[in-house]
Amino acid sequence: MSARLAHLMGATALATLCTYALLPQVTALAQTGGLDVSDLPQDAQMLLTADNLIYDNDQSTITAAGGVQIEYAGNNLVADRVVYDRATSRVVARGRVQIIEKDGNKIYADEIDVTDDFRDGFVNALRVETVDKTYFAAESAERSGGRLTTFNNGVYTACEPCRDKPGKPPIWQIKAQKIIWNGESKTVRFERSRFEFFGMPIAYLPYLEVADPTVKRKTGFLIPSASYNDELGFGVSVPYYLALSPTYDLTVTGTYYTNQGFLGEAEWRQRFDNGQYSVKIAGIKQQDPEAWSPNTVNGSEDGRGMIGSKGQFRVNPRWTFGWDVLAQTDKNFSRTYGIGGFSDTVQTSQLYLTGLDDRNFFDLRAYHFDIQEDVLDSSPSARDDQQPWVLPTFDYSYTPDMSVAGGELNLDINVQNIYRDQLSARNSTTLPNHFENIDGVDGLASRMTAEAEWKRSFVTSGGLVLTPLLQARGDAIYTDYDATTVNGVTSFELNGTPVGSDVRSSYYRYMATAGLEARWPILFSTTSASHVLEPVAQIFVRPDAPYQDKLGIPNEDAQSLVFDATTLFERDKFSGYDRIEGGTRANVGIRYSGSFANGWTAQGLFGQSYQIAGANPYAAPDLVNVGAYSGLETDVSDYVGMIGFASPGGFAFSAGARFDEETFDLRRTDLKTAATVGAVTGSLQYAYIEAQPLYGFDDVRQEVTGVAKVKFDENWSGFASGTYDIESETFVKNDYGFSYGDECFIYSMTYSRSENRVTKETDHSFGFRVSLRTIGDFGTSSGDFGASF
Repeated sequence: MSARLAHLMGATALATLCTYALLPQVTALAQTGGLDVSDLPQDAQMLLTADNLIYDNDQSTITAAGGVQIEYAGNNLVADRVVYDRATSRVVARGRVQIIEKDGNKIYADEIDVTDDFRDGFVNALRVETVDKTYFAAESAERSGGRLTTFNNGVYTACEPCRDKPGKPPIWQIKAQKIIWNGESKTVRFERSRFEFFGMPIAYLPYLEVADPTVKRKTGFLIPSASYNDELGFGVSVPYYLALSPTYDLTVTGTYYTNQGFLGEAEWRQRFDNGQYSVKIAGIKQQDPEAWSPNTVNGSEDGRGMIGSKGQFRVNPRWTFGWDVLAQTDKNFSRTYGIGGFSDTVQTSQLYLTGLDDRNFFDLRAYHFDIQEDVLDSSPSARDDQQPWVLPTFDYSYTPDMSVAGGELNLDINVQNIYRDQLSARNSTTLPNHFENIDGVDGLASRMTAEAEWKRSFVTSGGLVLTPLLQARGDAIYTDYDATTVNGVTSFELNGTPVGSDVRSSYYRYMATAGLEARWPILFSTTSASHVLEPVAQIFVRPDAPYQDKLGIPNEDAQSLVFDATTLFERDKFSGYDRIEGGTRANVGIRYSGSFANGWTAQGLFGQSYQIAGANPYAAPDLVNVGAYSGLETDVSDYVGMIGFASPGGFAFSAGARFDEETFDLRRTDLKTAATVGAVTGSLQYAYIEAQPLYGFDDVRQEVTGVAKVKFDENWSGFASGTYDIESETFVKNDYGFSYGDECFIYSMTYSRSENRVTKETDHSFGFRVSLRTIGDFGTSSGDFGASF
């Protein structure tokens, strides 16, 4: 029967009957690429099932009636009746018409009437349901000229219909008197339309044109956004997108601020097979540069601007090359105007090359920090000129795949070259020309370090694990400091000790270490729990660290020393290469871990460190006084410990602390807890650090941070977070908000409040964001709407 039908109808009619002519146009609108007769396989077989097949030679028609089902090239049609009129070359499907494309799109209609050349047609009571969950409906649809499809009294949405209440309006939809799809220009135009939210009209749009949903990139205006703050005033941004080619594009944005005038932005993006890059420029001639307070740099500039670029390229599967650079007329233009991608408080400009192969790592980069602060250059807190240029830094780590003498060998190389224009230091409060610490000296400092470490573990018959370790290291250091003039004197001192001026020196230092670690895990088991106690002891034998009394040796990467339970068993507890540990040191402690039948787990560690012989490197001052108040500056260190618990129900608690080695007074602690109870998830953290005057912290620091999130139902949730400084009695930062999200609509609103610990000035900001799937999103960032009090 199918072969006879194909012979009588002809090839074009067959394709028309099976693909239904208007189907390509409808599905193109519903995010498919469209279907042409030429796309159909020439050798495809058509399967036709119907109760009756009627040939009417007088009327020149062929009719399939009663439960018609046609399958062709993966496309399926179900209808009550299908008629092909050979005289008019029209195909008509009537009665509960349902078309299912091979890619999953579904089209429903009461009637489809099209010509067999695909140029003209009519659909009655149309509904379209695409694979990616977008939906169209119309009382009728017409196709003309082979390129224009018009939906009469149409509706569009990306929200799924309610299964329990199919007649219930979706969250959002666009209703239009006419929806016109242009297959040539790939646009969809809504005429005399309105936007409805939960069935209620909230916006009337006489005319709206968007890109065809099948088009991922198309030239045109993007959704505008709004913003406000005291200095800039109200701002409205209108972006225009130019899809210049499949691989590159340009976005031009104009923003008008009621207080400052017109800000122009342009961003060029280009993608290649192995990477991508972008270039962004922005500029403004400020109408009121004095709108900011006298303590800010903003008021000193009329014309302000920036240029920035980001890029990353995959040279091959192991190597990556990239950059992220920013140049601007002043220190905080990008942050003031919220230039996307370049508005962080600390903006790092860098150029890098990285490689990764198994356990081997290569990293070469040059970088510079821009501190985007609202302060004048003459202010002590204006830190831009104090930030170093790192030109470059290099790290290489190599671990052979094969064991060496039965153990693991690791080789590390680190090179850094740092140049600083201005001395970064904290002045003494009592003595002129004296500093309490010096973060970095103006001038050049270079260092090259090569290090090799070998270790191997042995397990005795009694379960004792012995790990011997050998390590050797060498450093070459060169300094060329500039003369520093303070109060008319060309020199500087650190706590009364001269550091010098025009310091140009070379240093070579070496260190060799022989170490041994002993661990003895002991298992205790009961019917309801298992416990592991593991005494641990280490000893590292080495000579004294050279040049510990040389204040001229820089310390750029080892300034953040924290001694706690996590660093107790480190061979070298300094955080970087610039400081080196010497002398003989022993670390002793005990670990515990437990598992219980009810699903709870526990872990803990407690121990102490001892300087057995040689000079204690943590008691030797450097330019930033690393080691002071660390708990390691005495031959017998402070006690350090931690303990943690976790339940299968989502509760967790951990505590870490450092205690004085003589009085057991608390020196530092960090408490954390988190829990999930039903729909509520929360966490709380408390931190305490004793006063550290030489570090610039004259008072005790105590801070509490809490975060909570509640999920009201499947779609609604709320959150709150806050940080409270106990010592200054200041709510440093508080954030509150709620959000709604489903498959087609996302809405969020946030409120933030921050307070300065010293001045008690507060800043309030509000933000919202609305996202409509397939249409776009608009709103503000949380900081766009702000005011200071």
